[in-house]
Amino acid sequence: EVRLVESGGGLVQPGGSLRLSCAASGLFFSAYGMSWVRQAPGKGLEWVSGISAIDGGTTYADYVKGRFTISRDNAKNTLFLQMDNLNPEDTAVYYCATGVGSQSYVPPLRGQGTQVTVSS
Repeated sequence: EVRLVESGGGLVQPGGSLRLSCAASGLFFSAYGMSWVRQAPGKGLEWVSGISAIDGGTTYADYVKGRFTISRDNAKNTLFLQMDNLNPEDTAVYYCATGVGSQSYVPPLRGQGTQVTVSS
């Protein structure tokens, strides 16, 4: 059974930073493209960023480009999302997912998510 466990969320002031982690089990992690997806209060799922399994290539949604950085540690079966210069519009539950995804395709979610709240 594939299991994804997100952590690292919390309350942060505008302009602050957080680093999210996603621990994966039940799959050959290094063979999977991975992504981060978020859901803001009252809104639908929104793709944030993806990372390839083959060459580690990364892609970002326009609204986080230049502020967020996705990375992975295949030895530890862990996906990361470094979030800098956060603003209130980034407030959401953040999920990791198997599959790179895109702004037009959100991969199926398997984790419970971690809450990120940006507020002064």
